[in-house]
Amino acid sequence: MKKLSPRLPSLTALALTGMLAGEAALAEGAKPDQNIAPAGSQASIKGPSDFFTGDARIDPLFPENDITSYSGAYVTFEPGARSAWHQHPAGQHIIVTSGVGLTGTWDGEVEVIKAGDVIWCPPGVKHWHGAAPETAMTHLVVTGSKDGSNVVWEEHVSDDQYHTE
Repeated sequence: MKKLSPRLPSLTALALTGMLAGEAALAEGAKPDQNIAPAGSQASIKGPSDFFTGDARIDPLFPENDITSYSGAYVTFEPGARSAWHQHPAGQHIIVTSGVGLTGTWDGEVEVIKAGDVIWCPPGVKHWHGAAPETAMTHLVVTGSKDGSNVVWEEHVSDDQYHTE
């Protein structure tokens, strides 16, 4: 089983920036306040080929910080694109916002997911998710972190595993 880097570098940088800004404000005696990240202010990230098959785009929404141990992002998969097998040490919520997708677990079960579906993936469950063969899919993920890790990446999903419906 190939285990890869637990985080995408740019999400770590985003988290560090947010934490440093918060710590600086508190050090100056400033009252904590809401933080608004204007739409379009955070760069999209191409899903790295080590972790995705096909074209996937990650749009970061918020990083974990010193108060919350979870992060959020939109992930858009073009038709046929999918994540590699992976697990989340603290679990993950997936909310499909558009399109039709697939999600599979190591036991071989593959399920169709559609806009409006909400999936809870418990800690340690080996799974994958992505678009259906002919339809793009976008989902919002809220991913927990445990001991500084939010994902353990494993091998790519084979075409046979993906097409098992």
